[in-house]
Amino acid sequence: MDINCDTGDINDCIIPSHTKHNRSRFVSIMNYIDVFLESLAAERGRSQRTIESYASDLRHADENMPNGLLGATASDVQNYLSKLPERATSIARHASALRGYYKFLMLEKIISENPTANLELPKRRRALPKFLSIKEIELLISSAGDVRNSARLRAMLELVYASGLRVSELCELPTTAILGDKLLIHGKGAKERMVPMHERAQNALAKWMELRGDDKSKYVFPGTGKSGHITRDGFFKLLKKCAVLAGIDPHRVSPHVLRHSFASHLLAGGANLRAIQTMLGHEDISTTQIYTHVLPDKLRETVVSHHPLGHTGENNQ
Repeated sequence: MDINCDTGDINDCIIPSHTKHNRSRFVSIMNYIDVFLESLAAERGRSQRTIESYASDLRHADENMPNGLLGATASDVQNYLSKLPERATSIARHASALRGYYKFLMLEKIISENPTANLELPKRRRALPKFLSIKEIELLISSAGDVRNSARLRAMLELVYASGLRVSELCELPTTAILGDKLLIHGKGAKERMVPMHERAQNALAKWMELRGDDKSKYVFPGTGKSGHITRDGFFKLLKKCAVLAGIDPHRVSPHVLRHSFASHLLAGGANLRAIQTMLGHEDISTTQIYTHVLPDKLRETVVSHHPLGHTGENNQ
């Protein structure tokens, strides 16, 4: 039997994931995707950007699977993901959206089988993060003095490189986040983390806040648009101008590259990987470990210099 509907109420129906039933009669009554997205926003505190990405991914999957999402089998999901563009991040995001969606349907007893329960993603080589040299970072920050709103831009550059903020965390930074020499960041999934600022970043921020004066905006970096703060695109464009002024190829510069540079330079300087994970706001340390592949020579030097058996000679006999 395809449908378990003991109460006669469509909301109590269990639709097995392997059903071949015409899904249109159910989707027209209940839009489970929208209900799932609402739960993400209300219960898990996901950002609007994440919710929009999930919405796009799920609707694309619903349109491109033979029997839609409600009628999908494990094979349907696997085949769908295998036909996506060869970008590991894109496939992983689609898979994450599907896993979350089907987990939600299982918890709500809308389906009786989870087609993503044993989902396997094709292993693809993960792209190594790109970063700038310390000298290039210095040139980039120095160039902020030659563009409009230089104090604001310098403060933004210093904060990203000093604390490894995500661009959304930087642009949406509230004034209440400034706690002396630290910032209280509300990151992905509404998770809080405390990140330090070195003295130079503190000074750049203090100078901007002084020039900002009596601005009533709740954001550290106000904007004139609907959001009330400088936008990601606005910061991105300013960053490209800085790159040109600094003599750096603008294609090599982005907010995320600054975040990568922060992590890479800390690691090269001997910082603990767990500490870097905390400052970046990574939930899993495996995400942070990718930086160990960026600086293999430096890490080898660290082992040789600091490991008790890393030296040869009489002292180790």
